[in-house]
Formats: sequence, C-alpha cells, structure tokens
Amino acid sequence: MIVRWGPLSLVADVCDELGVNAPLLVASPRWDDLDFPIDVAARWSEVPSARVDEAASLADDGVIAIGGGSAIDLGKAISAASGLPLISIPTTYSGAEWTTFYGVRDPDRRMRGGGAGSRNAGIVYDVGLTVGLPREPTVGTAMNALAHCAEALYAHGHNEPTDEIALEGARIVATWLPRVVESPDDRDYRTELLRGACHGGEALAGSMLALAHAMAQAIGGKYGLPHGTLNGICLPPALRYNARYAPVAVRALGEAIDGDPAARVEELTALGGITRLRQLGVPEHDLPELASSAAQRGGNQANPHPATPREIEELLRSVW
Repeated sequence: MIVRWGPLSLVADVCDELGVNAPLLVASPRWDDLDFPIDVAARWSEVPSARVDEAASLADDGVIAIGGGSAIDLGKAISAASGLPLISIPTTYSGAEWTTFYGVRDPDRRMRGGGAGSRNAGIVYDVGLTVGLPREPTVGTAMNALAHCAEALYAHGHNEPTDEIALEGARIVATWLPRVVESPDDRDYRTELLRGACHGGEALAGSMLALAHAMAQAIGGKYGLPHGTLNGICLPPALRYNARYAPVAVRALGEAIDGDPAARVEELTALGGITRLRQLGVPEHDLPELASSAAQRGGNQANPHPATPREIEELLRSVW
C-alpha cells in the first residue's frame, strides 16, 4: 500500500502511481468547500450510507474516501463491491484506512451490515485536515486508535511484529492526546496523534479486534452512537477482564501508557467528557440484550477468553 504524509495535493501522485484517472469521491457535505486537487468523475456525499451498490455504480477506475471512519468504511464497501482500488484520506484518528473490513450504516448511523475485501491501495495523511476537529470526536477517535493498539496485543492472531507497532502506537496516543486537547490548533501535536492512530490501524490490520470492540459495536450498531467514544468507555472494563487471561499483554500496555492500564484509559477517555453509557442515552434495561449481542461478535470470540453474556452484562453495568 502506498502511504504518503504531507499536503492533500499528494493524492494526485498516488492516483498517478495507481493509474487512477477518474475516481469516485466519497465525502460528506462537510468537505464541499474543500479545494480538492484533482478532477473526479463523480461524488457521493451521503455519509454514512447503506446504498453501496448505487454508489459503486458511479465509480469508474478508483475510489477516494475522505473523512472519518464512516466515510472510509463506506469507501471500503464501495471498493469491495466494485473491485476498484481505494485511496483513503483520514480526517480523524479512527485508523479505518488500514483494514479491509467495514461496517455499513444508514444515514442514522445504525448498522445495516458489513463485510470485507476492499482493495486498500493508498493513504494520504494531511494533518491540516484534522485541525479544527472538535474535542469529542478528537478524543473519541483517538480512544478507538488506543483500543486498536490494546486489543492487537492479546487478540487471537497477535504476533511479535504487530505487538511492537501496537505498543508504540499506544505510547504515542497516550502522550499526545492530552496535549492536543490542551492546544487543539497545534499542528505538531496533531501530527504526533495522527502518527499514533496510524500505528493503531497498522496493528489492527496485523492482528484482530477483541472484547472491547465487540461491546462497542453491539451498542453503536443498535443506537447509532459514536464508535470511538464507545471504545473509550468499553475498553477499561475489557482490560480488567482480560488482565486475568492475558496478564503479560495488559501489563505491557500499562507500561506503554504510563499507568494502570484501565485507570489510565479512563483518564484519557474523560478528556472527551463522556465516560458512561447512560450519558449517551443507552437504556439500562437493554443491557442484557446488548451483552448477548456482543458475546456473539467476532471480537469476543477472538478475545483471549471469550466472555459469556452474563459476564459482558456485568462489564456493561460497570460503565453504565
């Protein structure tokens, strides 16, 4: 995969290297005024969207997705449906640009399906596109990146090279996220945080998701809630649970982020202001159903010790 760090104009060079001349641009209306450096054959602005086949019919020889995880996941779905190469331009810290898996959500952000098989061909990291991202999505998507790093250390499929990437990514996110929150317009701080998210995405691509993501996906898919914020809430109880089954990995994470791992993640999550499921409007009476749904997800099955629905319900209640 071609990875470039620098101005948005580098997307033209990436397109040239890939032989992409008439791409479909996937970008929400937020980016309508962006001076995009190349001509595109068509534009799809409903993000997220479940109309994947309709969008794919507009693609000619490539797909470019610019935005957060919703836009890039949609770009991956279109790439998988069309068989065309995808170039991602992330504007948050989700790390979605590294994996071939995707979720399909409707415009209300409720899950409508998912899959795999996107042709990830290029990434352009332009830190200027992250400046101005509000605090809540900054912290939320950074916590998603940190969850990628954490779970890559102990999910089934973890390996030594990926462990090194994950630990470095966790260290970077934990170091620079507080500085970004304090000085949100500092490009140097944002560059470092984006680098941490890049490590998280790469670690995820080399390993798998685990319990925290299973819980976050079950909740977010039902209510259309922000995935990153949910990961920040769900990761601490998942770490406490996994300390019994993957103690070496959890301790290594704590060393990387400079503290008790679960408590340190809670501190970082609090920077975004939302730390409990009830703050997001999740009904307490739905917790058993959500726990049952999470238990069946692939992330839980890839956990060092898959949790039972009853155990997951207890974890969810601890952060409700």
